[in-house]
Amino acid sequence: MVSSIQGSTTANSLPPERDGYCTTREAARLLGLSLGKVQQMTEDGELHAWKTSGGHRRVSIQSVEAHLRKRGDVSARDAQREGIDVLIAEDNPDLQRLYQKNIAAWALPITVRTVSNGIDGLLNIGLKPPDMLIADLLMPGVDGFEMIWRLRQNPELDSMDIIVVTGMDDSEIQKRGGLPETVTVYQKPVPFKELRGYLQAKVAQRRRTQPGERGR
Repeated sequence: MVSSIQGSTTANSLPPERDGYCTTREAARLLGLSLGKVQQMTEDGELHAWKTSGGHRRVSIQSVEAHLRKRGDVSARDAQREGIDVLIAEDNPDLQRLYQKNIAAWALPITVRTVSNGIDGLLNIGLKPPDMLIADLLMPGVDGFEMIWRLRQNPELDSMDIIVVTGMDDSEIQKRGGLPETVTVYQKPVPFKELRGYLQAKVAQRRRTQPGERGR
């Protein structure tokens, strides 16, 4: 365990315990930051540091650990605040797995839930409305058409984005009664590039709408 530094140090003093401090280069490696950034943090007082009699800067390990803990807490809060909850309604289990695999590879703060039909989709949304619904249209029981029209009749769900990914073309969709204007429709195969861009924009929008909390 790294021991803490006892007492105060001046700019020209050196703590007696080697494991109580590190060089700026070591601090940069621990924090995953550039050397210049760490040097600036010591100048600004964000990290507690001092200089040896030879002019070499030393950084308190305790200060580095405190910064890591603080950054970890902020990252956890940001992930929870900025995270996008996505529900995927798709009856094909292979496509369900494909969605999960691709979205997980994007390294975005996204959680994914899957259901296989419209009735399970309605139940899941009733328990916990997602930020985004990605739905197929042809599913057993309550299909995507009925599920989406029911959802769009609920004003409390107006902020939920709905994306349809289907093998049906526009004329086939219109023959089945069409979809609400607020629904975005993509044709299969699943356009993961477009979905990634959509979700990246959603995450960025979430971050922009909460600048006050991020500054705390």
